[in-house]
Amino acid sequence: MQPSNTYINIAAYKFITFDDAVEKRPAFRALCEELGLKGTILLSPEGINLFLAGLREPIDRFLAWLRADVRFADIEVKESYYDRQPFTKMLVKLKREIITMKNPLIRPEDGRAPAVDARTLKRWLDQGHDDNGKPVVMMDTRNAFEVDVGTFKDTLDYRIEKFSEFPAVVEQHKEELAGKTVVTFCTGGIRCEKAAIHMQNVGYDSVYQLEGGILKYFEEVGGAHYTGDCFVFDYRTALNPKLEATDTKQCFACRAVVTPREQLSPYYIPGESCPHCRKAVRE
Repeated sequence: MQPSNTYINIAAYKFITFDDAVEKRPAFRALCEELGLKGTILLSPEGINLFLAGLREPIDRFLAWLRADVRFADIEVKESYYDRQPFTKMLVKLKREIITMKNPLIRPEDGRAPAVDARTLKRWLDQGHDDNGKPVVMMDTRNAFEVDVGTFKDTLDYRIEKFSEFPAVVEQHKEELAGKTVVTFCTGGIRCEKAAIHMQNVGYDSVYQLEGGILKYFEEVGGAHYTGDCFVFDYRTALNPKLEATDTKQCFACRAVVTPREQLSPYYIPGESCPHCRKAVRE
């Protein structure tokens, strides 16, 4: 049982036709302000994506309100816990896409790519192949700076700077992965909803998405086959396989991830600069 003063961090998304997002935005903002919640909610014609934090009762009240809309009645939520509010403000934004890929023909609402759950994936990685005997290859769909905080062992990392680069990059490497089972993954699963569909569309014959992403994997099987932590977009910066906040920070100035060792540098001034800033100036 969590202490009454523990902050509940929730992450959730759903791809569903949401053509009244503009009209609903004020209601989302008003309720979150009333409940004292902070974080970010993205509303789009293709659905909703949210990261919120608050005390237990307000979070439960928000979820009850959200699920009263039949479109979001079955939305799945991932929870983690922290001893203080990890967000500084409450934002409700309107976006063209809840995860930007710039490919309007990719519509997860119309049908998902196959998914693999955490326990099955761990078993595949333990044995070195899937249930059909194919070698399993992990593919990280996140941005390069997120991957640097932690990822699965021997993962494919194409060093993308933004998700809209992913489609072209993954098409270039299709032939290298023939005859293998590719499992795409990201923080919470949302990027892979589009990534795996695109890969199927361009001819990958055995591709899966990790159900629930890294956070669900941590929750169900811990850190097996994973190295490092998982970057998250809030004050905590990174979570370890126990879903606990780590000492990793993010530089306010250049947005680079700053490890505990790098925080010992005289160039690390919280809120002002870090060794990465110094390196960029010298170059």
